[in-house]
Amino acid sequence: MSKVPVYFMPGLAASTTIFERITLPEDIFEMHLLEWEIPLDGEPLSDYAKRITQNIKHQNPILIGVSFGGIMVQEMARHIKARKVIIISSVKSNAEFPRRMKIAKSTKAYKLIPMRLILNVESMARFSFGEKINKRLKLYEKFLSVRDIRYLDWAIEQVILWDRTQIDENVIHIHGDQDDVFPIKYITNCKVVKGGTHIMILNKFKWLNENLPKIILE
Repeated sequence: MSKVPVYFMPGLAASTTIFERITLPEDIFEMHLLEWEIPLDGEPLSDYAKRITQNIKHQNPILIGVSFGGIMVQEMARHIKARKVIIISSVKSNAEFPRRMKIAKSTKAYKLIPMRLILNVESMARFSFGEKINKRLKLYEKFLSVRDIRYLDWAIEQVILWDRTQIDENVIHIHGDQDDVFPIKYITNCKVVKGGTHIMILNKFKWLNENLPKIILE
């Protein structure tokens, strides 16, 4: 029996190491990890998504995306036939964005984010922000792999300006009730993970490992 191909797309600027704790039964599933690529100048999200689909080598795969990766797999599913699209800590349309993201869009405030500072996580870690933030910075340092300024500027803009208004009812949405990037009060119709934060792919991996196989096969 051929195995079920499952392709994973990480969050914004994140490396595939965010999936290091995710395991699916090897007799049933075949896991493939997709990487971010540097966008071409002025490349629309749709074209970029089509380009990423060229790395998919199976018919009818399962697509799983985290955060911006969740937006990406929904866009990829416009170009290839996917057996299932599953998003984690993400959104199904721009109606699920929190107010601050909608304001950032209308004021273009996202253009003021100092990307070079974000790129230099190491120099930020030299300042003491208190234990919680320093811990988070260490995480970012480990899992942020794409430090290219063109990618970051492009990616932030693609999230904020995402123009999907119609929710695809077939998308399966897994979301933490403690998500501080996409608060659950704006999210409709999802499988709720108690205590799950925006980075629950890292710290709720036991729940995901237990439930993903059922969710994929049901």
